[in-house]
Amino acid sequence: MASTRSLHWATAMKAIQADRAKRPAGLLAAQGFIAATSAKRRPLVVGGAYDKAAIMSAAITAAKVHQGRTGSTWGEALSVTLKATWALAKAARAARTH
Repeated sequence: MASTRSLHWATAMKAIQADRAKRPAGLLAAQGFIAATSAKRRPLVVGGAYDKAAIMSAAITAAKVHQGRTGSTWGEALSVTLKATWALAKAARAARTH
C-alpha cells in the first residue's frame, strides 16, 4: 500500500521565501561607512582592476566599527563588511567602464 503526501502550496511558497538569502544585519550601514571613509582614502578600483589590498583594508576597518555597533563575532562582522566592500568595488568598476 503506497502512502500519499499532501502538499499545501501556500505553506511551500512561504518556506521557499523564508529560505531565500536575507540581507545581513548592518550591510547598508557598512556600505555607508566604507563609502564615507575608507574608499575615499584609497580607491578600490585602480586602472579597471580591483585593488584587493585596499578592499581588505577597508573591510577590516569597517568590521571593527560594525563589531562595536552590533556586538557580533569577528567572522560575522568581517563577512558583512567584505560583502559591502565588494559591492562598492563592483559598482565603482562598472561606473568607470561606462
